[in-house]
Amino acid sequence: MASFNSTGYAARLLMALALVVPLSLAPMQQALAQRGVSVVRDAEIEALVRDYARPVLEAAGLGRSGIEIVLVSDNSFNAFVAGRRIFINTGALMTADTPNEIIGVLAHEAGHIAGGHQQRLRQQLETAQTMAVISTILGVGAAAAGAMTGEDGLARGGTAMMSGGMEAARRSLLSYQRGEEATADRSAITYLERTGQSARGMLTTFERFADSMALSGNRTDPYQISHPMPRERIANLETLARSSRFFDRKDPPELQLRHDMMRAKIVAYTQGHMAASRLFRDAPRSLPALYADAIGTFLSGNARAAVAKIDALVAAHPRNAYLHEMRGEILMRGGSAADAADAFARAMRLEAAPSGLIQIGYGQALLASGTPGAAQKAVVELQTGLSRTREYAAGYRYLAQAHAQLGNIGEAELATAEGHFHSGSYRDAKVFAARAQQKMPRGSPSWLRAQDIINFRPPSRR
Repeated sequence: MASFNSTGYAARLLMALALVVPLSLAPMQQALAQRGVSVVRDAEIEALVRDYARPVLEAAGLGRSGIEIVLVSDNSFNAFVAGRRIFINTGALMTADTPNEIIGVLAHEAGHIAGGHQQRLRQQLETAQTMAVISTILGVGAAAAGAMTGEDGLARGGTAMMSGGMEAARRSLLSYQRGEEATADRSAITYLERTGQSARGMLTTFERFADSMALSGNRTDPYQISHPMPRERIANLETLARSSRFFDRKDPPELQLRHDMMRAKIVAYTQGHMAASRLFRDAPRSLPALYADAIGTFLSGNARAAVAKIDALVAAHPRNAYLHEMRGEILMRGGSAADAADAFARAMRLEAAPSGLIQIGYGQALLASGTPGAAQKAVVELQTGLSRTREYAAGYRYLAQAHAQLGNIGEAELATAEGHFHSGSYRDAKVFAARAQQKMPRGSPSWLRAQDIINFRPPSRR
């Protein structure tokens, strides 16, 4: 993994002296859970971040590489890459004042992927591990010889050799990663220039890091971290950034509005009503402020008041798919499933690039409505939605419920198996897959999928 922030991930890797399992080798939820990473799924935020990333990835030569953007529920300002995925914290999205700041972050992470830094980091880790092992073997030998001969100095020298070898390996790895971070910074500037975007956001981000370090009062040894110091990064990039004819270019107003709507949603969900009010105190009647207020009212449990607030926003902005989606969420919480289904259906029609998430919400609402034929229709909608976002484990629970209502017990058990599988609960997935197979024609597509789950062997962590 390569990280935009100065969190020293490589140092933690070296402490373990082990390579992590690439996320592409196992269902993402399980791989992330092993690292204490919580994923957020939201159609509105994902669509916006994809729009931020698309031109940058094209400029980096990654437009057809299947790069995924994954949202991480974490309040810190950070992003990192693993395999073909770019992970970005909700804290970064909420903290950034402009789209340009996040686009700079994504450009940096694209630089890591395009530069093949992950593979070379693994090679450096193997080199560091070899250095540490050799120094340990030599140190143990010296210490043993000292113990046998009674030479305390030799024994102490062996111990020093072991610790010195580990420290040399660690410093070598950190030095290497600082170089890769600097390279990714320069690549990001190149991608922004190619796409006609400003690098001002990158400088703003590094200024934020520098101010945070200054306020902490802690003195940081620049040789003990995995990233260049923020002031060093600014010095290395500022001349290049300011020389671009795009440096003073601002984000389009419509993109800034989408950014602020995203921030409104994140702050309302993660920090509450009061934090949202503080964030938009300079524009309390703006659309993002009112959006955050409606969400905050919904989360406080007052569904009726929340519906009234979101209805006013929908009336003023009837083409906004995500206002309709939020209306559906609020109506579901308030027990009006049929009305919620109508809201989700409207959101689906307006969504520019169907993600599957809104369609799954629609299927859930149909199922909860209990209207004639709703369960059969819910199966179709849920299956289509899940075909677009296969790793969304919660969607399989709704699909299982829909199949169960229709009496399709084998399909219900297969959907349950899928949900467990994508949650990383492999044992439960195999149990339900085996149960499903008993109720299916041998060799049918569903039977074969159940067999795939039964045969799956999760990769062991090295």
